Amino acid sequence: MIRKIILVLAIPFFFISQMNAQVVWGKYAGEFMSIGVGGRALGMGGAYVAVANDVTAGYYNPAALARIDYPEITLMHDERFGNLENYDYAAVAIPYEKDMSFGLSIIRLGVDGIPDTRTALIDQTTGGQITDINNPNARLDYNQIQQFSDQDWAFYLSFAKRYSENFYYGVNAKIIYRKIANYNATGIGFDVGAWYSPLDKLAVGVNLQDITTTLVAWSTGRNELISPTAKVGTAYQLQFLGGVFTPAVDLDIRFENRQFASEFNLGPISFDGHAGLEYNFKNIISVRAGYNDIKQFTIGAGVKLPKLNIDYSFARYSSSANDLGDTHRISLMLTLEEPKFLRSGN
Repeated sequence: MIRKIILVLAIPFFFISQMNAQVVWGKYAGEFMSIGVGGRALGMGGAYVAVANDVTAGYYNPAALARIDYPEITLMHDERFGNLENYDYAAVAIPYEKDMSFGLSIIRLGVDGIPDTRTALIDQTTGGQITDINNPNARLDYNQIQQFSDQDWAFYLSFAKRYSENFYYGVNAKIIYRKIANYNATGIGFDVGAWYSPLDKLAVGVNLQDITTTLVAWSTGRNELISPTAKVGTAYQLQFLGGVFTPAVDLDIRFENRQFASEFNLGPISFDGHAGLEYNFKNIISVRAGYNDIKQFTIGAGVKLPKLNIDYSFARYSSSANDLGDTHRISLMLTLEEPKFLRSGN
């Protein structure tokens, strides 16, 4: 089994070694995959590596996917930066036998309706198409302006297994597709996660993202490498006023030389934190607050109905120079909570 895992994780290095095209470390090349998913987790500032116990674990920590006992489906839509950017997420997770789970997660980040003026510059005297913007006769023919989209897709194929009552492990295989105008790129990468509960009500989680570096190959011949990120976190549950109070803390450790763009750095290694709180009253109503890695305070709430969870989170993008608007996120999670779907052995 271990030999098979090593062989799979070595695949990206084989392809890299066979390439003659330009290969570069793509700083922020995988940033669209770090936005976060799920109204519950985002309301807690993204501090979810150790908290994850539902279908969104396929994103936050694949090991925790083995904690589910019923099939789950989730959907989320997010409009960002004054509705200029659309962010969508969907996932499904299925428990298998007594100790395993499988999952599929899909993320799309898109900016649609971008004006394409590459063929719209003409000579106002002759009416012919030109490319020199400095030509004194140059002008735009607005009838020739077309539109294109900038799209980023990520597909997560997840596997998780319970090794013992308090230790779980899992892996993601990620397929990436990016497209802007008539240029596109494809990539493949892997995540490895672990979830451990050393004490009752205390949990520790680790998600090693892009562990072998993730290769993204563009149709232009440029090949980008996404450097690994280590996400570690811990959470603790307290009984409080008839409900459960859960504080959680995560730390993102990156190796792509972000320097002062991060909260703290040691040379090329950067550190960004997440902190979150959740109060769940009798597993019906939840309220949440958090602080994420881009220095945003977040709030959220959730309600659990029969077989359906509805979660909401709010964050504000603003600075002294400009206002990028508010972000409202709503996610729905359907749990097929019926005896015939219950994990075998429970």
